[in-house]
Amino acid sequence: MPVSDIRARKMELRRRCREFRQGLTEEKKRQMDGFILKRVQSLRQYRNERVILTYVSTSIEVDTRNLIEKALAAGKHVAVPRCVPGTREMEFYFIRSLDDLEPGAFGVLEPVPEKCRKLIDYSRGLCIVPGLGFDYAGYRLGYGKGYYDRFLSQFGGSTAGICYQGCVRWRLPHGRFDRAVDVLITEGYIRRTGLPR
Repeated sequence: MPVSDIRARKMELRRRCREFRQGLTEEKKRQMDGFILKRVQSLRQYRNERVILTYVSTSIEVDTRNLIEKALAAGKHVAVPRCVPGTREMEFYFIRSLDDLEPGAFGVLEPVPEKCRKLIDYSRGLCIVPGLGFDYAGYRLGYGKGYYDRFLSQFGGSTAGICYQGCVRWRLPHGRFDRAVDVLITEGYIRRTGLPR
């Protein structure tokens, strides 16, 4: 499939996923987020890892703020991303509470570097990966900026994609350097997609 066709298909898929998410009532979204949170907490990787890397959710994403608070309360070290200005790279910083965040790139809450310790070791941990959509093999449909694609190519720990079932497709277009998540979690199921780490 030509590159222009793949781009057009991805744009259409992104539009559909956004429409699905924007169509959820607050109550329905809260219920689905709760189911996803419980499934994340049930993962062996979540129970065994002390370091959890996670995005900070926006209004149309699967909620991670509750996850962050519960992980911190459980004594885990939680690191969240900050986009490096002028690049397509991101760094993760440990936070002690949601008060360590401020609006950053694209209006997303990011850690305040002066308040937080930078994560240096990317060889382990569990990374909760965002995506507008995923497919059954664990490949993600991102937002088109490439931040997570670059990061995941160098991350050595376990990965879990969280997504609403209505945004999961049988197969998504992806490149040979794209990395599938190890586990896909929706409100309805946990699907192990990769080899155990």
